[in-house]
Amino acid sequence: MEQPRYRGRFAPSPTGPLHFGSLVTALASWLEARCAGGDWLVRIEDLDPLREPPEATGQILHSLDCHGLFPDEPVRFQSKRHEAYQAAIEQLLSRGSAYRCRCSRKQLQQHGGYHPAHCRNGEPAAGDTPYAIRFALNDEAGHWHDLLLGPQQQQVRAELDDPVILRKEGFYAYQLAVVVDDIDQGITHVVRGSDLLDMTAQQQQIFRALGARPPAWLHIPVIVNEQGQKLSKQTHAPALNDRQPAGNLFMALEALGHKPPPTLQTACVEDVLAWGRCNWRRQAIALTSRQAHGINPVTHLPPDH
Repeated sequence: MEQPRYRGRFAPSPTGPLHFGSLVTALASWLEARCAGGDWLVRIEDLDPLREPPEATGQILHSLDCHGLFPDEPVRFQSKRHEAYQAAIEQLLSRGSAYRCRCSRKQLQQHGGYHPAHCRNGEPAAGDTPYAIRFALNDEAGHWHDLLLGPQQQQVRAELDDPVILRKEGFYAYQLAVVVDDIDQGITHVVRGSDLLDMTAQQQQIFRALGARPPAWLHIPVIVNEQGQKLSKQTHAPALNDRQPAGNLFMALEALGHKPPPTLQTACVEDVLAWGRCNWRRQAIALTSRQAHGINPVTHLPPDH
C-alpha cells in the first residue's frame, strides 16, 4: 500500500511573540517535513481572543519569515473555522460521542471528577444554566508508537477525563479544533513538545470518532528556563531577536541534539537551514533527550538577546 505524502505543521497559539522554545519546535517540524520530501504548514490557533494580543500573530509570522521557515500553503487561522468546528460538534452529539455539561469545576472536584448533574446521560438542567460540551471518552488503554519516545501507553477514563470541546463562554477548545484541522488539512505527522504528550490518547479517540486515522506523533523535549519551567508567556520567556536569525537557528539545532560547526553561527539563514537538512537525525534528539530538559536558552543565547 502506497504511503500518503508527508504533511506536517507548526501550530502556535498567538498569546505572544515567538520565543526560543517555539522556534525549536518549528525547526524540528520543518526539518522532519523537508527530509521526508513532504509539505510543511503553519496554522495559527487563535481560538481565545481574551488571551491573544492583537499584534502577536503578526509577530509570530514575521519571526518565521526571518528564520526562513516558510509554509508550503497559505497560513490557516482557526478563528475563521468556527463553522467547521460546530459541524464536528453536531456530528459528535448526534452519535452520542459528546454531551452538554452544566457542572462547574468546583462541583466536579467535590464529586471526584464525576458529574453530579449526570450530564453524560443527557439529563436536562433547570432553567437556562450555561453549559460546556464535552467529548465522551471510552475507557481505554491507548497505545501508539512515538517516533522519538517509542511505544507509549496511556489510560483514558470515561467521564473522569472527558475533555471540553466547547467552553461555556462559547469558545471552541483546542482538543476539538486541532483534530478537526489536522483531518481537514490531511496532516500525517505531528511534531510537538512533550508537554502535550498527555493529550495524545484523548485526541486519538476524537480522531476515530470523526472517522479519521490519527497522525504519527513525535514529541520532543521542552526547553526550560533557569528555574526548570517550560518557556512560555507565563514564565516570561523573552521574544526571539529577529535580527540574528542564523544564531537562533544554530542554537535550536544544538537544543535538538545536533552539532553544527561554529562557523555557522555567523552564516546566513539559508546556510544554517541547508546544514540542518543535510545532517538532520531524529536519533540525535533521542540521544540527548534527558539532557535537553536542562537546556537553558536564556543564558546561552547570543549577547543581543
